[in-house]
Amino acid sequence: MKTSALRARYWRIVIFFAGVTAAFIWWEIVMRRLGLGALAARTRAERGRRTAVRFRGLAISMGGLMIKVGQFLSSRLDVLPPEITRELAGLQDQVPPVEFAAVREVAESEWALPLDEHFSWFDETPLAAASLGQVHRARLRPEDAAEQGFVDVVVKVQRPHIQEIIDVDLEALRRVGGWMERYRPIRERADVRALLEEFAATTLEEVDYLAEGGNAETFAANFADDARINVPRIVWELSGRRVLTLEDVAAIKLGDHDAITAAGIERTEVAQVLADTFLQQIFTDGFFHADPHPGNLFVTPASGVATGGPEWKLTFIDFGMVGDVPENLRAGLRDVLIAAGLRDGSRMVAGLKRLDVLLPTADLALIEDAVAKVFDRFGGLRMDELQELDPEEVVRFGLQFRDLLLELPFQVPENLLLLGRSMGILSGICTGLDPEFDIWGTITPYATQLLDEERQNLPQTVVTEALALGRLALVLPRRADRVLKLAEQGQLKVATPSLSAQMRRVERSVSRLNVMVLFAALLVAGAVLMTSEPGLGRLLMGMSVLPLAWTLVSRLRRGP
Repeated sequence: MKTSALRARYWRIVIFFAGVTAAFIWWEIVMRRLGLGALAARTRAERGRRTAVRFRGLAISMGGLMIKVGQFLSSRLDVLPPEITRELAGLQDQVPPVEFAAVREVAESEWALPLDEHFSWFDETPLAAASLGQVHRARLRPEDAAEQGFVDVVVKVQRPHIQEIIDVDLEALRRVGGWMERYRPIRERADVRALLEEFAATTLEEVDYLAEGGNAETFAANFADDARINVPRIVWELSGRRVLTLEDVAAIKLGDHDAITAAGIERTEVAQVLADTFLQQIFTDGFFHADPHPGNLFVTPASGVATGGPEWKLTFIDFGMVGDVPENLRAGLRDVLIAAGLRDGSRMVAGLKRLDVLLPTADLALIEDAVAKVFDRFGGLRMDELQELDPEEVVRFGLQFRDLLLELPFQVPENLLLLGRSMGILSGICTGLDPEFDIWGTITPYATQLLDEERQNLPQTVVTEALALGRLALVLPRRADRVLKLAEQGQLKVATPSLSAQMRRVERSVSRLNVMVLFAALLVAGAVLMTSEPGLGRLLMGMSVLPLAWTLVSRLRRGP
């Protein structure tokens, strides 16, 4: 890909976000300093929605990583307001397909052999096209089919130059992330640098088809003893980092409810099996499919699976996006699950702390109170019952915890975000299959099972805690005696900074900040009015010199 095209792409992304940043500073900082904070607050939701619409247009026109960014942002309910996430939620990873000649070139360069050497037939019309790659149907040669045990395959091929595009997009996003980190409210609410690097790692793994093939085999091994689960087999001899060949397992899409019913399959059973598999993925295997939308899940009737087994199988495909649940995260999730099953608010807060979701400033008592009231009012309700709740009741409930909702003392790690997104998709799919699906009825028995396992380990836990308390009891009297002696002798000192000096510095800093904001406001307002009211515009720009001069003089007199 030409360097000039990549450079233009880079600056298009940077300029878009620079405009968003400038608008944010003007409305949320300058306007508030000018006493127009009410106007900024009143127009905030609509401005956010319009920005999201513009980004959708940018993402669709550019493709590449931008669509993935939009999908990622649409799930950041812990950072972004709902008017933005709602607008981005419908952003689909669908782009015009690449010409077949370019696809052939990528595939043949990966194998160093023509397509005809590997396939008896290769469909030039793509089955699906996405921002990172596209999929084609094909058939293996008879000798390869006999060795593999199947003939029909799908071949995933990366889009040409996609790695260069990803590198440029990530470079632009890192530059934008650096700007965001300079704004304290964002810096205190989210680790922008960490989020970007986690997003980059996830994306780079998604374009490594060897990793995707390995993920599929790991998933299949985890469910090897479950005859209800089906995973496509990989043709490793025809796979590489940019091309992946796997068994064609297309069947009834999970979203095609009429076809499932017509096949004589109970949709309630499908919903239950799907929920059971995800509980196993999260709490037993610690490895989960992170993109379980209906297009990646099939119901395969008995005619399409080996006889002698179940009447149907639940088939998973597309393992480019997976998540790991390390043991420490799994332990916190177990606490949360048990708390949900037992409707225990205090245990829920303890689980959230263990998951590292709560910020240090979080009001734990208020959160526990809110969780307890959620359990009291909404615990045990089915999804269809939750959807039928009176909106006014939900609003009244939210007003009880207005301070908590405004503070939002949460920051969700990337792996937990993927998990939450997967569970949200799962819940929607299960409710679609069975409107009366009871997620609580699935969680409660599993929570009880985990609690029984925890009780079996209780003796060891009690011994560990007793030893820790014993050690503390041995040293505590000596420490207390030393502190009391120092106090009696008047030698007890508490190290504190010089508050008066600090306060003077803070007061000077605040004063300078106010003056600089006034300078910026006059300068920007003057520049805006230059086109419509040149006289007033020049006057405001001239007046902006006065606060700037005052700041410089005061610094020379007082020093830093």
